[in-house]
Amino acid sequence: MSNENYLKDISEIKNLMNKSSRFISLSGLSGILAGIYALIGAALTYWLVTTYNNGTLIIEGWIFRTVMLILFLVAAFSIVTGILLTTRKAKQNGEKIWDNSSRRLLFNFLIPLVAGGLYILIILSQGKYGQTSGLMLIFYGLALVSASKYSIGDIKYLGFIQIVLGLVAALYPGYGFWLWIIGFGIMHIIYGSWMHFKYDVKK
Repeated sequence: MSNENYLKDISEIKNLMNKSSRFISLSGLSGILAGIYALIGAALTYWLVTTYNNGTLIIEGWIFRTVMLILFLVAAFSIVTGILLTTRKAKQNGEKIWDNSSRRLLFNFLIPLVAGGLYILIILSQGKYGQTSGLMLIFYGLALVSASKYSIGDIKYLGFIQIVLGLVAALYPGYGFWLWIIGFGIMHIIYGSWMHFKYDVKK
């Protein structure tokens, strides 16, 4: 019994240390909804390009601005949904939504994401569209891997998948749009569902 109590105490101490250094209230449901938003945005983009741009990959003028607006709305809806659902989960877990662990998480997530976003805007302003999907996937994957040190470690696997998809998109830019759909749409839904049933659903 003494050994069992000793091991139990060690496990409890480990859990407390883990909670104090990691923000663990990320919502799997927010990942599912982010994937759905991405699929809706991709469908709108595909319809727009095939209807008004003769199906070509070169998008300029109002079509380009509309596609950028769609991407912005997808990102905005995903962020707002993530904040709302994560805040709700944090309250249910009795965890503070804004503390040292969440600040470290946000900081490490934003560094590669902001750097990547600025780089993508620069190359888009130069009319270089071919690598956009691959770069989005790669920088987003790097952001997930970087943030995983301060949150649920499992998110790094999603990050690795995004990076691999981004590299494939760099090799085959003609499939970039479909790889973007797989990464931001389908993989978010699959991974969000797995995270939801693993961490959110009460056993």
